[in-house]
Amino acid sequence: MDSVVREEKKSDLMELVILVPCCFFLVALIKFLYDYLWVPLRIQHMMNSQGIKGPPYRFIHGNSKEVARMEQEALSKRVALTDDIFPKVLPHFYAWINRYGRNFVYWNGARPELVISEPELIKEVLQTSEKKIQEKSLSDIGREFLGNGLLFIAGEKWANHRKLANHAFHGESLKNMTPAIIASVETMLEKWKGQEGREIEVLKEFRLLTSEVISRTAFGSSYLEGRRFCHVTEVDNNYESKSFKTRIPLISKLWKSADLLESEKLSKEIKDRVMKIVKKREDEAVNGEVNSFGNDFLGLLVNAYHDSDEKTGFH
Repeated sequence: MDSVVREEKKSDLMELVILVPCCFFLVALIKFLYDYLWVPLRIQHMMNSQGIKGPPYRFIHGNSKEVARMEQEALSKRVALTDDIFPKVLPHFYAWINRYGRNFVYWNGARPELVISEPELIKEVLQTSEKKIQEKSLSDIGREFLGNGLLFIAGEKWANHRKLANHAFHGESLKNMTPAIIASVETMLEKWKGQEGREIEVLKEFRLLTSEVISRTAFGSSYLEGRRFCHVTEVDNNYESKSFKTRIPLISKLWKSADLLESEKLSKEIKDRVMKIVKKREDEAVNGEVNSFGNDFLGLLVNAYHDSDEKTGFH
């Protein structure tokens, strides 16, 4: 009799072991379909009923694949100096404005994004919805690289970062950077003179110019480290530009793409290099080898950080 009872208990336990995962899977599936099918289709219907049209929602990826395809097509075509640049830079916005009007909604994955291009309506939205406008969220790769930038933080953290940046971004500091900027531009123009009669890839040249300006103004005496920093940043931006893919939350937590892993590696390299420069300057200043942390942008920020930390407790 006892053996029969034990067998029944074992059977009940086995049924429970099977039932619990099945229930969990069913709930997860219902939640997934609700978030990625029901909600987007309901929002799309509501927007259409109010006269706001747009490209139709596609299950899971929204319009991401369509955007990637149009961008690839636009980049494959040559552009003359007299051509309109808008279809080249934002081909999906150009196509959808012509198709659906100046105000439309499109889908970044399962998230709707409302595009407004009528000046009066933009003004009205900014005046009446200031506290309701959310900061633009980042992809996983973008978060690795720009997660703590002023554009993507809020509240007290934003205020603290803004105070720190103010020390280096006032007019006098920017004036002191002018000679370095002029020197970089003159270097580029001299290089162009030597290539007279030959085709110049302007986008590549201006990327190099940006790298030169940042290296000279931000890193100064650490110019070579600055060049390496800019190169790593450009590589990381390339990963970010290729990451216009919809990620399913649960799967993206369990599995990281090769691009994300490489971006995390580059992000760590950038942080380590910058901190190495900062630490070196701090050590030199503490040991009396130099009188300040430097007159370049990085030096101004480090100096502002230490002054603020000592005087106000801000950090």
